Amino acid sequence: MRHPIVAGLTGLVLAAAAAACSGGSSSGSGTSTITLWHGYTDAEAKAITSLAQKWNGEHPKQQVHLIFNGGNDGALQKTLASFVSGKTPNIGYEYGSSITTLAQRHQTQDLTSLVNSTAGFNWNDFFPAERQATTVNGKIYGVPALVDNLALVYNKKLFDAKHIPYPTANWTWDDFRNAARKLADPAAKKYGWSFTNDGTEDTVWRYLALLWQAGGDLLSPDGHKSAFDSPAGLQAMQLLHDMAVTDKSVYLDTGDQQYQQLFNSGRIGMLWTGPWDLGSFDQVQYGVQFLPGKVTHATISGPDNYMLFGAGGKKQPAWAFLQWLVSPQVHLEFATATGDLPIRQSETKLPGYSAFLAKYPGNKVFMDNLTTNATKARPNIPQYPKISQVLGVAVQSVLLGKAQPQAALDSARDQIDQILAGA
Repeated sequence: MRHPIVAGLTGLVLAAAAAACSGGSSSGSGTSTITLWHGYTDAEAKAITSLAQKWNGEHPKQQVHLIFNGGNDGALQKTLASFVSGKTPNIGYEYGSSITTLAQRHQTQDLTSLVNSTAGFNWNDFFPAERQATTVNGKIYGVPALVDNLALVYNKKLFDAKHIPYPTANWTWDDFRNAARKLADPAAKKYGWSFTNDGTEDTVWRYLALLWQAGGDLLSPDGHKSAFDSPAGLQAMQLLHDMAVTDKSVYLDTGDQQYQQLFNSGRIGMLWTGPWDLGSFDQVQYGVQFLPGKVTHATISGPDNYMLFGAGGKKQPAWAFLQWLVSPQVHLEFATATGDLPIRQSETKLPGYSAFLAKYPGNKVFMDNLTTNATKARPNIPQYPKISQVLGVAVQSVLLGKAQPQAALDSARDQIDQILAGA
């Protein structure tokens, strides 16, 4: 998955003495308490705190309490534990990959009717990849909190030194591989590209982008069988093998994000990464471009969600606050403070959007990606975590040269078909 927001609170947080009952608790004075659990740190923590303070100042009878959950990586486990303890937040920030697990719990609110019946909420204003990530079996269980995607980030200085033209929006896989080969010097531990190779979802979602670029799919249309063991799947796996094993042009990151330091120090020429990394590249004159394509220039988006827990309704304070928090003007304020991408298409039409792009010029490509190339999403099915584990091992084995692409695909196909069959 996308680079997680790290654990450890360094930003400002409004602390609550205890989690309120879901739906907002009421005190004797008639004040409702809205608890929001989050894992934001640094700029995001400061921004959400500022917005909560603004809301509280304007809504003295509906007070928001922000509670740091220790880091978004552990949000799902802590939310599930809160279901047992009975001290469940009204709103929780959850990774998109957690939605199928949470949708099966009775404490999680089905938001379909709220979303469809709330005047002015404008569900279709959210980007398609976000709407897909909130939906399980046709029902909406989340409201988009964050959206990102993968693009090609490259070191202009290294391209200039090797007299390689900068990547274009029409780059092919061959263009990409040839550039990586020219940029690489394995003996000097310099690499053309980096690929996260820890076998986790961080590995898988990058492979899925390649699969989609070749015109393939992860599963059959009905979701009952695997579909990646195909000519497209093989082309994607073969490219990884040829670049990592044959060309030796790829730095295989073990999941500890060493690629950031290596890119900053001029030892990696290209990354497939998202907007969350741009702030770390203060030592590099970089450019951002669409991912190279085989059939398409498909990218993959990693939306996260705000989810409501406990009994609720249209008049509940938590829903009122959430509508406000993800409204175009308010979210653009958050995005401008943090560098996170706008989550609504209408944000790009607001006067403040030009200031956002001026502050974060690299984000223009990521925004264009959302409307042009982020057309597919990972399936929101309960089996996906197990599917990801199998596919992650397969990709890892190919990158390390321990398995040939077709053999790895065949093995993963057999395992995943058993998972989908419930074996």
